[in-house]
Amino acid sequence: MKYIILIGDGMADYPVPELGGRTPLEVADIPNMNIIAQKGKLGMVRTIPQGVSPGSDIASLSILGYDPEKHYTGRGPLEAASMGLILGPEDVAFRCNLVTLSVRDGKTYMDDYSAGHISTEEAKEIIHEIDQELGTNKIKFYPGVSYRHLMIWKNGQEELNMTPPHDISGKAIDPYLPKGKGEKQILQLMNDSQTILESSNINKIRIKNSKKPANSIWLWGQGRAPKMPTLLERYRITGSVISAVDLIKGIGIYAGLEVIDVPGATGYLDTNYRGKANYALRALEKRDFVYLHVEAPDEASHSGDLKNKLIAIERFDKEVVGTILDNINKFQDYRIMVLPDHSTPLSVMSHTPDPVPFAIFSSDDKETQPSKDMGFNEKSARINNLFIEDGYKLLPFFLRKN
Repeated sequence: MKYIILIGDGMADYPVPELGGRTPLEVADIPNMNIIAQKGKLGMVRTIPQGVSPGSDIASLSILGYDPEKHYTGRGPLEAASMGLILGPEDVAFRCNLVTLSVRDGKTYMDDYSAGHISTEEAKEIIHEIDQELGTNKIKFYPGVSYRHLMIWKNGQEELNMTPPHDISGKAIDPYLPKGKGEKQILQLMNDSQTILESSNINKIRIKNSKKPANSIWLWGQGRAPKMPTLLERYRITGSVISAVDLIKGIGIYAGLEVIDVPGATGYLDTNYRGKANYALRALEKRDFVYLHVEAPDEASHSGDLKNKLIAIERFDKEVVGTILDNINKFQDYRIMVLPDHSTPLSVMSHTPDPVPFAIFSSDDKETQPSKDMGFNEKSARINNLFIEDGYKLLPFFLRKN
């Protein structure tokens, strides 16, 4: 049996007034996800446990069968694994965003959590500058992809209340600055970075070209290395993970999955959708399982961009889901599951803990007559009377191991 999970990050949404009170999934042209919903099983799942801050880290752990309340220690260590960084037992890894801050009426605002989606090449040079100036024998900065980077604090503090920058887009930052043990050190690093970045040649060029400067770092998502059994140990399956995002790759590594890097996978709207699907199909020739993640719908949601969210969802459907459906029959027995990892409503421009729709199609369902009244969207999934409260139970349901 071959298993593939297709994640359209942040696809789920609230009804949008410009769409006549419908959600993007209801309006988008998504024939492939619809056929999976119509011929297979359609339901809702709570990937974010109640009372837990919503994010792709929590959601992806749930979808891969891990109870976040047992296994989640923070976003930073998951991304560290993807970057090949081995954490000591007392090391704390922090996600380090390059952001654009702006000052208005004497207050500092989160202008852009991604510094205008700064390129990886530009960001790498900036992070090296930061590390040269602020790095010590205890503090080290590591470049990642685009605006997403990492800081490791040896023997550091983790009992801090820190806010993801994409949760405070357009808001004054003062209420969301780090609080707790080690807050002074973290705030000092963030403030010192602003002085360094003010004179950065990269930023001078970006401003000259009317691009947003990376004028500060923003630290968050701290934690120590988690302890997780692999999927081979739990379910006797081998597999791969495909994503442009270090976080997802890191979760895959802890789950014992092989990371597959796809040329042209950017983590943004211009990602190589079809290439991801083709690499997944090749991976299934050797292994049992693939977890394929596309970030683009979430990025559009964080920007409040309805047009680009619809484009991202439709390209995901056509070039990822469609390519899989067109070629999956070369395997005799298979199961496909499609879902968002979490909801990222355009009106909120951030993640929410709402349950999300999922659909499962199996080779056993090929002769099933489609239910044309159903589509892959929040409304259809809610009325279909299939609900999984504990998100980590979705994987065994999909694998039929429960």
